[in-house]
Amino acid sequence: MLNKIETIEEFYKRKFNWIPENILSEIGHFNVFKLEPFTGDKAQPVPYKRRDYYKIMLIIGNSRVHYADKVVQVQKQALSFSNPQIPYKWEHLEQVRSGFFCVFNKNFFHQFGSLEQYEVFQPNGPHIFELDNKQVKQLTILYQRMFEEINSGYVHKYDVLRSLVLELIHFALKTQPNVRFDKPAVYASQRVATLFMELLERQFPIDDTHQTVQLRSASDFARQLNIHVNYLNRAIKEITEKTTSQIIAERIVQEAKILLKHSNWNVSEIAYALGFTEVTHFNNFFKKHVHISPLQFRKV
Repeated sequence: MLNKIETIEEFYKRKFNWIPENILSEIGHFNVFKLEPFTGDKAQPVPYKRRDYYKIMLIIGNSRVHYADKVVQVQKQALSFSNPQIPYKWEHLEQVRSGFFCVFNKNFFHQFGSLEQYEVFQPNGPHIFELDNKQVKQLTILYQRMFEEINSGYVHKYDVLRSLVLELIHFALKTQPNVRFDKPAVYASQRVATLFMELLERQFPIDDTHQTVQLRSASDFARQLNIHVNYLNRAIKEITEKTTSQIIAERIVQEAKILLKHSNWNVSEIAYALGFTEVTHFNNFFKKHVHISPLQFRKV
């Protein structure tokens, strides 16, 4: 069974054995920390689970991170993005020399835009960004600005901190050569795509065998959004350069991989939870996208 979602309160108890007084504030919670090298006994791997908060970490030193169904090796130094939709864990953290990280909950950006519009917080987006030494110096300065701001008495300091979080996001995205900036924004299509992704993600995580995915096709989503399926398909293609069916399939495959690797459910239970009425349909679907059967994937 997958571990239950860790709350931001549990994070503070686990990490520091205390909970900030303002953690349930209506304006949301934000904090920034220096990542100290581990000393003494070897560090235990962070448990594989989802968290109900966001985390952006600059990590200096090699380590390994499990993100959803992927394993990424950090060779030297990297910037990582974690969010409530994606379970993760870090290994080999005893080799980390230094770094920084900030944590914040969804309320921190309430009425300040949707974080899910950025690829770093999307299920199939990039979450780990390898850095060179110059980039590490630039990001170190940015995190130091966070420390200065959060310790200041400035009345609007949390607005400044939101801006610094956005700087981290855009810094990472600009390192990706395949990200297109020349395409003009289309508000209507972007809005439809955002609503579609929110509906899709609302069905996950699957953490109960009685839970089942209800929206499985482009028509299901179009009906829920009260728009024509052709309009939905055009908007998704325009914004993501993928088909609606492709995005749905990718997300179901990702959740299937997570359940196969990190739960003790049998294949029939996983198939049902993902909305398949017949286990053979699930087997064929999985094999089409992953090129091996669910049982073979579980054994790898």
